[in-house]
Parts: sequence; structure tokens; C-alpha cells
Amino acid sequence: MILAEKIIQLRKKLGWSQEELAEKMGISRQSVSKWESTNSIPDLNKIIKLAEIFDVSTDFLLKDEYEVSKSVGENNTPSAMQVTLEQSLKYVESKVAISYLVTKGVILCLCSVVPLFFFLAMAETTRMGITGDIAAAMGVLGVLILVSIAVSFFIKTNQFDSEIALIDNEQFELAYGVHSVFTEKLEKFRATYNLRLSISIFLFIISFVPLMFVSVFSGGSDTVLMMLIVLMLIISIGIFILLPVSARFDAYNNILKDHSDSEKSKRTKRAEKLAAFYWPLLTAVFLGWSLWTMDWGVTWIVWPVGAVLFAALLGLMELFDKEES
Repeated sequence: MILAEKIIQLRKKLGWSQEELAEKMGISRQSVSKWESTNSIPDLNKIIKLAEIFDVSTDFLLKDEYEVSKSVGENNTPSAMQVTLEQSLKYVESKVAISYLVTKGVILCLCSVVPLFFFLAMAETTRMGITGDIAAAMGVLGVLILVSIAVSFFIKTNQFDSEIALIDNEQFELAYGVHSVFTEKLEKFRATYNLRLSISIFLFIISFVPLMFVSVFSGGSDTVLMMLIVLMLIISIGIFILLPVSARFDAYNNILKDHSDSEKSKRTKRAEKLAAFYWPLLTAVFLGWSLWTMDWGVTWIVWPVGAVLFAALLGLMELFDKEES
């Protein structure tokens, strides 16, 4: 058995990925790949270090007549599954598809109050000839319809479980060449990610400007309600720009981690699960408070506060995970 085959078998018996072996050796993952594919041979110092790490002799590594002992690493975790380029690409596209479904659900929950604000504004101006009670009833009906559609989008994310299960839930290692492909993809995509992240943050910041401007210079309740609609739409645009690009960026990083326990992967799954019930719940709180007080010009504050609370809940969940580990 040649040196390359011994390195592969010893590494897999210990349940290590190429990246993990490279970290223990203090070298790049590409160097390990070249050793295992016989494109290069480690120098003497590296062979000595390999012998120390694998707890074997240098003779064992260098002499072809030696075979890998079945006892090596028999009490360690089993070898990781190998992920091909096709599986990796499918994983990325599935994560992006999930993010679009989640994005649609979040935007629909956020904008579910838009019909309500619109009809209330029309009732204030009597342009459509409807009373405040009729406007509230029509608006609530619109909220219920949009939230129902949003929940259906959240439920549809389950259809991609099989495509993402291996990388998200199992230990894995990348097939030869996959790491370099996704490293290149990540570097090319980074500029797009940074640009869209900056745009979405800018939209979140300026979303309150129209409402503040109208509150200061106009003060009419109908105009305030229309500016609330503008606020919701601007935030929705920011969410639509941010979530899919973040999902693709995180998917690239998850693949390059070479194992399922990456923090980014955990954070993404937590955000998806939390969003599935958080935004409909926030909508219910908003409606309950608004219908109880009938002070729609004040209860809109639920949305910016809810967005900050959503981020805080994710941070709190990560803190508890660290304490448990």
C-alpha cells in the first residue's frame, strides 16, 4: 500500500476531514489533497509529523508492504461521508430556494397590515365612501388572508429537507476539487454580498424618514397611515435584497467548513425556524393591541421593535447553545 492510500485510510479511520488534518499539520487543505491524489509527496519533516499525529511509525508510512491496521482509530467516530460537486451545488440552490420562501413569508407578514392602513386612510378622507368600522373589517380580512399565505410559504420549506440534510446534519468531507471550486465562488460572490448588505442596511435606516417628515410637517392621520405603508414597503425591499444573498453566502461557508457543526449553519437554521412562527405571532400581537386600543397611529411601533427583538432572540439562543456546550 502506497503512502497516499495510507494517509487516506488513517485519516478516515480517525474520522477527520482533509481540512482537519491540514489544521493539525499546520498546512493548507490543498497540500493534503495533493498528497492523497499522489500529485506531491510530503517531505521528511511532514512524514515525521504525520507519524506522530496518526500514532504510527515512519517505517509504516514509507514502506509499501505495511498495511493499515484495523485497530487504528477503531474507537473513534466513523469516517465522514463524501460530498460531490453536484451535491454541493444542489445544497446551495436548495438553501437559496428556502430563503426565498422564508423571505416571501416574512414580507407578507410584515405587509399584511398594508391593506388595513390603506382602508383606514381612505375612511379618514371619505374618498371611497367607507366608514371606519368597514375599513377596519376589510383591513383585518386582508391581514388574515396575507398571513395565511405567509404560513403556507413557511410550510413549503420542508420540501427541501432531503437536499440539505447531509451538509446540515451529518459530518462530511468534500470530494477532490470541490473545495477549490467553492472557494473561488465565495471570493467572487463576496463583493455582491457586501453591496446588497450595504443597500439593505441603508433601506432599513431611511425607512423611517418619510414617516418622521410627515409627522413633523403634516400631522394628518390619513397621511401618517400612508407613510406607514411606505415604511413597510421600504423595509420589505430591504428584506428581499438581504435574505437570499445572505443564504447563498452562508451556504458557501457551510460547504467550505467541511462539517455540519459550523456556527453559520446553526444560525441559519435557528433563524428559519424562529421566523416561521415569530412573524405571524407578531402580526397577531399587533392586531390584538390595535383592535383593543383602536390607536393605529401608535401601535405600528410593534414592527421596528419586533425586528430588533427578533435579532435579540437569535443572539440569546446562540448564548444558551454556547453555555450548554
